Amino acid sequence: IHPYGKKRKLMLTRDVTAVELADTMRRDFVANVSHEIRTPLTVLSGFVETLQNIPVNETDRNIYLGMMSQQAQRMQMLVSDLLTLSRLEGSPAPGEGDWIDIEELMAPAVQETRALSSVIAQPPHEITQVSEIAFSISGSKSELHSAMSNLLSNAVRYTAAGGAIRSGWHLRSDGWAEFFVEDSGPGIAAEHLPRLTERFYRVDRSRSRETGGTGLGLAIVKHVAQRHGGQFNVKSTMGKGSIFSISLPPSRAQQITPAQQALPAFSESTQD
Repeated sequence: IHPYGKKRKLMLTRDVTAVELADTMRRDFVANVSHEIRTPLTVLSGFVETLQNIPVNETDRNIYLGMMSQQAQRMQMLVSDLLTLSRLEGSPAPGEGDWIDIEELMAPAVQETRALSSVIAQPPHEITQVSEIAFSISGSKSELHSAMSNLLSNAVRYTAAGGAIRSGWHLRSDGWAEFFVEDSGPGIAAEHLPRLTERFYRVDRSRSRETGGTGLGLAIVKHVAQRHGGQFNVKSTMGKGSIFSISLPPSRAQQITPAQQALPAFSESTQD
């Protein structure tokens, strides 16, 4: 309330809800990052102190160094995901000029997933790539690869060894292009679904840390989908697995005709 003129007062009001929410999110984010980094740092400093002050045999030394390396890699993954989120939030949305064949996107993502499965699961998961028709996607190849890899690696981390994982791209009847990952994991309770894309939110914290998750993967997936004008969806039933999907609008999908598919083969045979 501000006095002005003769016996007059002016009252100004301002809605600060958005400011307060942003400030709360900033504090929570800093607290979460600090917590996530503090744990591996504590482990590292503990082992360093042990190696500096206590004589250990070669076997124990190798065990300690292995654990230190694991925690260092965890911090590297965390920093990498944070930088990815920062880049997604601070850069312009990708245009619709660059077209990428879905097979170019799927092949490296599936290969990386099978490699991860062979490392953290015995027996490895049964990973199936589903391809219905050939088409191209318009967008950022690196961002789409990051989103696909995050969904596939999550399926591996949260599905029991030997479980089944299906993944692929398909064109829906409404023209939208959809990438999906379906797993035979334990499923996710309904109360967790709305919060899955929150940064550092984990349904099972101990399981995620055992397998090297940072808690940022689904936040990255949601950002990539939104930057491409698309949507991120999750369907899950307890005891029956989950389906994670990214949907892109029709303007970003283009079916490849048989003539286009045959063209590269004709060029190669002509050169031969």
